[in-house]
Amino acid sequence: MAYSFEAQLRTDLGKGASRRLRRDEKVPAVVYGAGQEAVSVTVDHNKIIVAQANDAFYNETITLVIDGKEVAVKVAAVQRHPVKPKVVHLDFVRV
Repeated sequence: MAYSFEAQLRTDLGKGASRRLRRDEKVPAVVYGAGQEAVSVTVDHNKIIVAQANDAFYNETITLVIDGKEVAVKVAAVQRHPVKPKVVHLDFVRV
């Protein structure tokens, strides 16, 4: 099962900005690896919640569309809320 998500670049960084994103049903994430600079992005929370229910989300290559460019990534880390069924932050590593 191939996953593809739209991601927007994040320019506003920090704890307050991340909280505002989470309130708007977005998940802050970072894309790093392959000898390139790390990039901060946001993805839609509801799409991530549906996708992460399948093991393929963690094991297969995912396509992130960042400003029209497709980037092949894998999930490196997932941070979840301790009580609520929410994803708090994602780390993606370029393939």
